[in-house]
Amino acid sequence: MRVICILMLLMLAGCQPKLDDLEAFVAEVEQQTQVNIEPYPEFSKTPAFVYEAQQKRSPFQRPRGQVAELVQTQKANCLQPDFSRTKQPLERYGTDALSIKGFFTRNNKTWAMIQANDGSLHRASVGDRLGLFFGRITEISNGKVSITEMLPDGTGCWQEKQATLTMSSKAGENDNV
Repeated sequence: MRVICILMLLMLAGCQPKLDDLEAFVAEVEQQTQVNIEPYPEFSKTPAFVYEAQQKRSPFQRPRGQVAELVQTQKANCLQPDFSRTKQPLERYGTDALSIKGFFTRNNKTWAMIQANDGSLHRASVGDRLGLFFGRITEISNGKVSITEMLPDGTGCWQEKQATLTMSSKAGENDNV
């Protein structure tokens, strides 16, 4: 038993690292390593901008005069949404934030149950409005809701666009036709 203990002590003593060798290696590496640090780049100062257009029209206000009249004449001859009507609850959400949860028929009228991304549930039928772009439900059939939206074309006119919401589409995934 004593022999085994002595052998184990000798083996453990042989496993001790030689700290002198390690310290010598670290000192040698530190002496041979050259440190090269790039100097910070020199930045030139840009002159301060002085705003001198206080007396001019703000770019956030509508222009007055001939330009405004030109825009009004362009709008008169093309498709326009009805800005004066009262908005319906589903017009607070984009079509990508709406999903269909189901359909039901009552008194021979088909309704769609539409859920908004905030969790609110709404019922809608043909003719109801939804979406941010003056959308109108044109058809409810075969598990889908067909919508006609009006998008601005940049010249003061509006173009109609067809979109479809289906039962499989979730909020954020509407199927455009």
